[in-house]
Amino acid sequence: MSDNWIVANLENAFSTWNDKMTEIWSIITTSPQEFKGGAIWNIVTTINGGLQAIGYALLILFFAMSIFKSTASFRDFQRPEYALKHFIRFLAAKVAITYALDIMTVIYKICGGVVEKIAGSLGGISGAAVTLPAAIETAVEEAGFWASIPLWLVTILGSLFITVLSFIMIMSVYGRFFKLYMYTALAPVPLSSFAGEGTSQIGKSFIKSYVGVCLEGAVIVLACIIFSAFASASTPNIDTSITTVTMIWKYIGEAIFNMLILVGLIKGADRIVKEMLGT
Repeated sequence: MSDNWIVANLENAFSTWNDKMTEIWSIITTSPQEFKGGAIWNIVTTINGGLQAIGYALLILFFAMSIFKSTASFRDFQRPEYALKHFIRFLAAKVAITYALDIMTVIYKICGGVVEKIAGSLGGISGAAVTLPAAIETAVEEAGFWASIPLWLVTILGSLFITVLSFIMIMSVYGRFFKLYMYTALAPVPLSSFAGEGTSQIGKSFIKSYVGVCLEGAVIVLACIIFSAFASASTPNIDTSITTVTMIWKYIGEAIFNMLILVGLIKGADRIVKEMLGT
């Protein structure tokens, strides 16, 4: 870390960005059961088990609604195929409620396998790390007192913007992870809708939405890898022929532009997945 305040300020901002990038990679490649030592998963498991009773009550309600809606009399139940269809639907919904936690875990493992495959085959995100070029550090340290005053303003604004982008990015990733917990905890309630023919669309939409949240991880991993390659191929040029203030302002502007691309991709991961799934 440099003794110069301006250089140290920029290095701290870039360090925050690099730390959040590393944290994102760690979160995406961690399962919900292992996240934070499994403490959150234990709570989710308890809530899921507690909501099973409500799921069973809704199961009977949706099943009764389906029967009364689809037939005007009980003569239809004299046909074996009609009664069998409703019985299978009721049984499938009951199994879904009973094993809701297992179903959600299996779906996550399947989608998580896609994430691990992408992360393993395309490498890491080492190219996404941002470091302050030696030319800028030298120029700042050689600047006089009066010349360094505008540099303070430029670096403060740039560092603040980079730090804000870092936290917006990591909050989006954490938000996706917490959505996984919420879907898993509440699963017995929407899965009970499979008991009724008219209400089964609720369960289908729930499963599709959960798959979408799981696949957001794959989009985020791809975004990080693409950004890594983009950042490596578009490193801001350092023009030493211009003034130090202009040189730093130009460098920070180009670096922030690259960061905005990644933040936009991560925040738009849910929209990308919804477009792919047609939801």
